[in-house]
Amino acid sequence: MLEELRITGLGVIEDTTLPLTGGMNVITGETGAGKTMVVTGLGLLFGGRADAGRVRAQPGRAVVEGRLRLGGRLADAVHARIVDAGGEPDEDGSLLLSRTVTVEGRSRAHLGGRSMPVSMLGEVGEQVVAVHGQSDQLRLLRPAEQRAALDRFAGPEHEKLLDALREAYGRWRHVVDDLADRRRNARARNQEADLLRLGLDEITRVDPQPGEDDELKAEAQRLEHAEGLRTAAQLAHQCVAGGAEAADETPDATALLGTARRTLEAQAGTDPALGELAVRLEEAATLVADVSAELSTYLAALDADPARLQVIYERRAALRALTRKYADDVDGVIAWAERARTRLSDLDSSDDLLDELDREATRLAGEVAELAGRVSTSRREAATHFAEQVTVELAGLAMPHARIDVAVVSRPAGRAEPSLTVNGVDAGIGPDGADEVELRLLAHPGAPSLPLQRGASGGELSRVMLAIEVVFAGSGGPPTLVFDEVDAGVGGQAAVEIGRRLARLARSHQVLVVTHLPQVAAFADRHLVVAKDTGGAVTTSGVRVVEDTERARELARMLAGLPDSDLGIAHAEELLAVAAKERRP
Repeated sequence: MLEELRITGLGVIEDTTLPLTGGMNVITGETGAGKTMVVTGLGLLFGGRADAGRVRAQPGRAVVEGRLRLGGRLADAVHARIVDAGGEPDEDGSLLLSRTVTVEGRSRAHLGGRSMPVSMLGEVGEQVVAVHGQSDQLRLLRPAEQRAALDRFAGPEHEKLLDALREAYGRWRHVVDDLADRRRNARARNQEADLLRLGLDEITRVDPQPGEDDELKAEAQRLEHAEGLRTAAQLAHQCVAGGAEAADETPDATALLGTARRTLEAQAGTDPALGELAVRLEEAATLVADVSAELSTYLAALDADPARLQVIYERRAALRALTRKYADDVDGVIAWAERARTRLSDLDSSDDLLDELDREATRLAGEVAELAGRVSTSRREAATHFAEQVTVELAGLAMPHARIDVAVVSRPAGRAEPSLTVNGVDAGIGPDGADEVELRLLAHPGAPSLPLQRGASGGELSRVMLAIEVVFAGSGGPPTLVFDEVDAGVGGQAAVEIGRRLARLARSHQVLVVTHLPQVAAFADRHLVVAKDTGGAVTTSGVRVVEDTERARELARMLAGLPDSDLGIAHAEELLAVAAKERRP
């Protein structure tokens, strides 16, 4: 859960800290006091888009900090991800997050004591918090969102099936597009293939080898200067090891080193230091002997062969002809040939290949249609359970006669997307299958079943959204749920029922609720009030925890706008007592 949230320099909030608890946290306050900034701060903390216009001019930056404590598998997964990114949890297992936004729009994020990309905050946020506001209600009206909601409810096995469909759909569309492109551009492909074959034939005839141009250049240089190289190597060999042409009285390096070593060894008994130098002279003699042997090998291999030199000249000319056309060096020519062979396989528009691709496209289409049919069946099964559970929740939210239907119908064929026969019906198909999903509300017996966007009022839509969230919570989801005025347009008994449902949700989740309704606020485990201070030159807001009498006065203000009214306070205390009684398990 989120244990603490600190906001500095954001909107009307100068500097405030929200101590949060597990269970239900309610945030209330006058209109314009800054409740929305709390939700905005939460959004920033978990990777939301930064709006520099909300940053206070003084101190010129907004900072949102939070302390997150997780448990179980979620903690293991999140902590492992943070450690991989270079951060680490605190010693007590909690995780520190922060987000800074300047008036210039620059944004920085920190997680686990390290600077991180803002996307990392978003990655963590997706796993630990879900924010629901009136904009989320509007999003739920979109068919794609309704389908996604049903898919989430259907569970992990359905998600695996959906992933398999998406993967098969991608392979099918790739083959279909490839086949269409080969047929449509056959002439241009054949022309390009002919040019590539000409180049490959020329390169194949020459058959260049990796690094061959550098090797030939070095060999040509040796052959062109063979006499000079021979003279230098012979003289060096004579100096090192003597030779038949050297005068007998001329000492060589090997002999001199031997004489020096023996002389020093003779005096080693008198002074051990000379013995150590004799050992080093022996090592030098060994090295000189090695050089002498290598010079002999070099002289034996050195050959001034005019015929070989002519062959090298001709070979280098053939390689230069290739490098002028295809690349800067021989290795580049070889790489060009590899790319050309790969491209030739891509350009193949032969009848055999086209027939093979056609068969593969047909096979994949059958696989996609079969998977789409299984996804449709799974969706219809999930739709029945989803509708039943949401309908039960609506009965508890003062909509006892309302019913939710989830229609899963085949997508009409003939649109811009491709079509396949799925479960015996021609349907348009995409990576998410061949279904259209629509949430429908039957408000009362005898009323028509209408799409949610047409059949639900603002208050009804709020309750449907809450009912859906309660159903989702029963099948897992993030541990922290935020509701930003989702009770707008609701009052009376329905408001009490919303408070009761949120309190029930808080038994298994941390719930944060921004509300104007005292009936909802009364169910809170912790009540936070955002208060505006207009005493100075600049308006600021802060947050404080209210309890006991203060809490009753805040509820009285929400009830009648009269925080000091004895009748209002009595009514608030009665509401708190009822909520406390019903909140007990």
